[in-house]
Amino acid sequence: MQSVPEFYQGRNVFMTGATGFIGKVLIEKLLRSCPDVGTLYILVRPKRGQAVQDRLTELVKSKVFNKLRSEQPNFSDKLCGISGDMMEPEFGISAEDQQLLIDNVNIVFHSAATVRFDEVLRVALEMNTIAIKKMITLCRKIKNLDVFLHVSTAYANCDRHFIEEVVYPPPCDPNKLIEAAEWMTDEMLNKITPQLIGDKPNTYTYTKQLAEHILVTEAKDLPLAIVRPSIVGAAWREPVSGWIDNLNGPGGLYVAAGKGLLKISKGDPNAVADIIPVDLCVNMIIAAAWHTVVHKPKEVLIYHTTIGNENPVTWGEMEPLVMKYWKSYPLDNCFRRPKTVLMTKDGWLHNYWVVVSHLIPAYLTDLGLRCIGQKPRMVRIFEKVHKIMGTLEYFTHRQWEWTHHNRDVLLSKLSAEDKKTFYLDPRPLHWPSYIEGYCLGAKMYTLQEDLSGLPAARAHIRKLRNIRYTFNTIVVVILWRLLVARSQIARNLWFFIMGLVFKFVQNFHITSTIQR
Repeated sequence: MQSVPEFYQGRNVFMTGATGFIGKVLIEKLLRSCPDVGTLYILVRPKRGQAVQDRLTELVKSKVFNKLRSEQPNFSDKLCGISGDMMEPEFGISAEDQQLLIDNVNIVFHSAATVRFDEVLRVALEMNTIAIKKMITLCRKIKNLDVFLHVSTAYANCDRHFIEEVVYPPPCDPNKLIEAAEWMTDEMLNKITPQLIGDKPNTYTYTKQLAEHILVTEAKDLPLAIVRPSIVGAAWREPVSGWIDNLNGPGGLYVAAGKGLLKISKGDPNAVADIIPVDLCVNMIIAAAWHTVVHKPKEVLIYHTTIGNENPVTWGEMEPLVMKYWKSYPLDNCFRRPKTVLMTKDGWLHNYWVVVSHLIPAYLTDLGLRCIGQKPRMVRIFEKVHKIMGTLEYFTHRQWEWTHHNRDVLLSKLSAEDKKTFYLDPRPLHWPSYIEGYCLGAKMYTLQEDLSGLPAARAHIRKLRNIRYTFNTIVVVILWRLLVARSQIARNLWFFIMGLVFKFVQNFHITSTIQR
């Protein structure tokens, strides 16, 4: 039986979404663990005046490739940039590049998507659903296509509690919606969006379900596989523990808590946080493509890449772990001292603490910045934090159960060596260690903060603590003195307490004198 590295030997791969979080790790793992793989053709969108080659050069400089770079200094020779745009007809790929793909590609990994949960329906439909139709058209032209693997999401059917490895019927015919969107104005489409998505929380999950339906109905003649990861988080083991390059999802909340910005979060602390490490997700993509070609299943297989059923951790259990590690590895220039973040399902309590702990400090800080001639920024930062909280709210209130039969079958077909190299089992993951790596990764790779600055960061935390204690003491004294000035009872209580304090100090002094 062909091993996974042997399968990829000499095969050329076309990838979309390669400049994204999952895409970078996929490139790194594929080149490092399958060193004899052929050329990786990467769809790259020119932007900000950068040509495709410039963006490719910038990509290979990423720290995610440090380990690969030490083992294969010339790994970038296997990367070939293809200029294109997911929003354009035929992906905006030139005729010459299309022919290059048609003649040479064997494997297609399609992971490009808009991951903005609040994206307008037209853009989400174009990026997540219509792009699938374009990819099917391209794949049919490829002369030696072995497998077309699509990266979906485990939440494509999040309106169900129990989710099996099947493609469920969508709420409407995707093709009819696409046709209607062509003549509808943006205003019309946005107005009917809530009715279209129904019980789903956003356009992302809705359009992902439509895409899956198109695949299994219009591309039955192609060798297909679908991988459904849950919330993709920082790396567990590879390429380095904790590697992450964005603040999407939980990572954004972790950093907000570490900066002292986040004090309250809305959700169920007893709900399972289904965060899957990115390296587990990438291993599944690589292994699922191998399984599709080598074992030739009779139907399109869906592979769930989730963790909650087998190694669960709740949002409430995760919070103290995050705060513990931020105390050990504080972030630079914290706004406030990181303390416990309260997670509650109570909407009124949440809104109250948002005003008291988030908005009032933000506006007061911006007022102070204006007074000293600096540009206000805290209100804008808190708006971003609240936006991240809003996108996760649906997922922090609920939990799901997924089946994993196809993954287990795949695991049974892997050799012992491949099981080690392309590990898929989430049960050995130790959550405290993983969260520690997640926090360190967010500090070092996302925020680009050096660990040599930890002494200064800790000193800043101590300074914030002293300021907090001083402020609280002054407020208590002022409030108390105001009460003393207005009430005889309060004055008597004040003098009584001060008398007890005086007697305690006096007795302590006498006892110390006798002992000496």
